[in-house]
This record gives sequence, C-alpha cells and structure tokens, in this order.
Amino acid sequence: MSEWIIKNGLFVTMDDTQPVVRGYLHVKGDSIAYIGEQEPQLTEGVEVIDGKGLVFMPGLINTHGHTPMTLLRGFADDMVLQTWLQDKIWPLEAKFDDQSARWGTSLAQLEMLKTGTTAFVDMYDRMDIIAGVVEKSGLRGVLTRGAIGFGSPEELDAKFKEAVDFARDWNGKADGRITTMLAPHAPYTCPPAFIERFVQASHDLNVPMHTHMSETAAEVEQNVRDYGVRPVEHLDKLGMFARPTLLAHAVHLTDEEIELLAARGVGVSHNAASNLKLASGVARVPDLLRAGVTVSLGTDGAASNNNLSLFDEIRLAGLIHKGVSGDPTAVPALEALKLGTIYGAKGIWQEKSIGSLEVGKKADIIALDLNRPQYFPLTDIVSHLVYSGSGSDVRHVWIDGKQTVRNGECLTLDEERILHEAQAAFERLL
Repeated sequence: MSEWIIKNGLFVTMDDTQPVVRGYLHVKGDSIAYIGEQEPQLTEGVEVIDGKGLVFMPGLINTHGHTPMTLLRGFADDMVLQTWLQDKIWPLEAKFDDQSARWGTSLAQLEMLKTGTTAFVDMYDRMDIIAGVVEKSGLRGVLTRGAIGFGSPEELDAKFKEAVDFARDWNGKADGRITTMLAPHAPYTCPPAFIERFVQASHDLNVPMHTHMSETAAEVEQNVRDYGVRPVEHLDKLGMFARPTLLAHAVHLTDEEIELLAARGVGVSHNAASNLKLASGVARVPDLLRAGVTVSLGTDGAASNNNLSLFDEIRLAGLIHKGVSGDPTAVPALEALKLGTIYGAKGIWQEKSIGSLEVGKKADIIALDLNRPQYFPLTDIVSHLVYSGSGSDVRHVWIDGKQTVRNGECLTLDEERILHEAQAAFERLL
C-alpha cells in the first residue's frame, strides 16, 4: 500500500466550518488518512511532498460532456443550437469511427487531467472505447451511452441494447473508478415510449438516469406542442424522476418546475459557458440552490464551449448570476467552488467518497501553483481560486492516491501522440 504526506500545505477542504487548513495531509493507499495542523506520526520511508508555494484542493468534477467532440472544437461557432446541431455537428459526427472516438476522448481526458478535473460524466456512443481510455488515464468516469430516438424500430432496438449492455458490463470497472448511467438524449429527440424503456432498464439495473432538458426556449415550446406539457412534467409523467436523475442544462424552468425537481431529488448540471455561447440563456442557479436542488457544473462538449477547464465554469458561475440577478451575493466564491467539487460529487451520487478533503475520502487531490501574479497578495485563497484561478495553474493531480499529473506533465497518457493523432483524426473527418 502506497503512503505519502504533504507538509507545509495550504488545503481548501470544502468544509464550511474550516474551509482552509494549513499543515499536513496524509494519504494511505487510495484514501486520506489525516488532514490537520499537527504533524502526524509516520512510519519510516513514507514519501514527503513539500507543499510550499502550492494550494491543494479536491479534484474538480465535470458533470456533463461529450468527450469525443473535442475533434469538433472550433469547427462551427457562433450559431443557433438547432442549426448548429442539424447543419454542422450531426453531419460530421455521422462520419465518426472508432479512431475518432479514441483520439477525441483521449484529447479530452488529457485536457481535463491537466486542468484539474478528476471525475467526469460522459454521454456519447462507442462508449467501450471511452471506458478503455478511462482505464488508462486514471480518471474517474460516470459513463453513459447516449441514445437519440431517431431511426427505424430496429435501429432504436440496437441503440437501446447497446446502452443497456454498456451500463451493465462497465459499472464498477477500473477498480471502481467507472460507474454508469442510462441516457435517452432529450425529450425532443426521444419518443415517450423510448424514454420509458430506459426508465424500466434503470430500475432493472439500478443505475441512474441522465438527459438533456429545457436547454432552449424553442425546445420547451416544442414539447408543449408535441405533448401538451413542459419537459419537467413530461419526464415526471414518464417515470424518469422516480429514478436518481441528473439533468443537463435545465435553463428554462418555472417556479413550479423548480419545486418539482427539488421534491423529486433531481440534480442539475449547469453548463454556463455552453449555454452562453449558444445563446440558450442563463439557468436559474440561485433559485435552484435555494429550493434545495443539487446543482453542479459541466463543460458540455468542446464544440460548444470550447475548452474543458472547469475553473472557467466555476468563475462564470460566480459571476453571471450576480449580473443577471443584480445581487452580488447570488453565488459567493465558496459556493461557486462547491459547485465544481462537493456539489458535483453529490450530483453523481459519490459525495461520501469524493468532492472534499476529508479523512476517509478518496485521495482525489489537485495542486495549483500559487507563485503566479494573479494570486498576489495572498488574501482570500478561496476568492483567488474562483475569480483568478485557471486550469493552467494546475501542477499536480492525484486520483485514488495515484499521481496522474506531475509538474504539469501527464503521467498516464502520451500527450505528444494524442495531439498528433487527434489532428489527423479531424483531418480524416473533413
């Protein structure tokens, strides 16, 4: 069992009573054994890491994305969502093959690791390939085969079977780092009967549900035209919210819908940058939080963001809700940081094991370089991380106690090859 300790550390814990601790953090195996001001007693030969000049915090948790879409970064920008999807993204995605998925997700996982993300949610197809890269990268993945409900009955049967087989076969793999969900793509792309099949499978396999919902006003209006109700009531009637559910976007909600989501225990992944870039709107995050809804942060795919650094999402969450509401206290700095850490862990039902620096939790830890101009003078470190921090400041990353990034270099993936192969994969698509 590996054992190591950080001394002279500045630790941002996510604990309301003591959000910042100076001192020591001791890791045994894959878990945190001690954090505090007093030096713990150690056995001989334990690796000691000097934390001087660094700030340590829990690894970031990205609760919505489509990793192979890194190959479409910058390909089609500044467009309306439906036009962007139908005219640009879906036609090029139709050309994706196994190599596209492999190098697209490798590029995404490399970027996430180097910018401090230690756990991520992914909804795509060819999920066996994505899961294989997770095994290698060391990341924690909550993976689901997204299924769009277009096509013949035979095509829908094949998508459903692939999604269910993946959810069953990969749940708990990679030493428990991989968990799975079921994901009908969205109410506007999936007929009700198709969604109901996934709800039943979620019961049968005892895995959660994930879907896109109420991302645009047009999508909500279409749902009313097609089914006579808004998406929240629609999915509730189909039984989805009887299962643990994580919704992506949820931008356009009424007060009554927020109350229903809170009552059902449904989580929301707030994708601030993607929603802004596609002019989808700004989710009602302060209202959701006040109602008791678990809100976390997602980057969405790199085609609509265009980067996968969760520090950007944390900063946006801390800023845009102040601007929209006219209330400078709408999402304070510590709350914004929680959206990317402990609330993210709760959003994927893993708050007992990750999301904060606590004894007994997994050693998913990142270290940022404090010796950068934007962190001086050293006043409020939480404020600095939210309003000045950047994924490029990440120096070290550990997941399950194993180091995956050292001095900015990824130890688990071949960065030079991934950059070369991802560029070649994009050129093949064209």
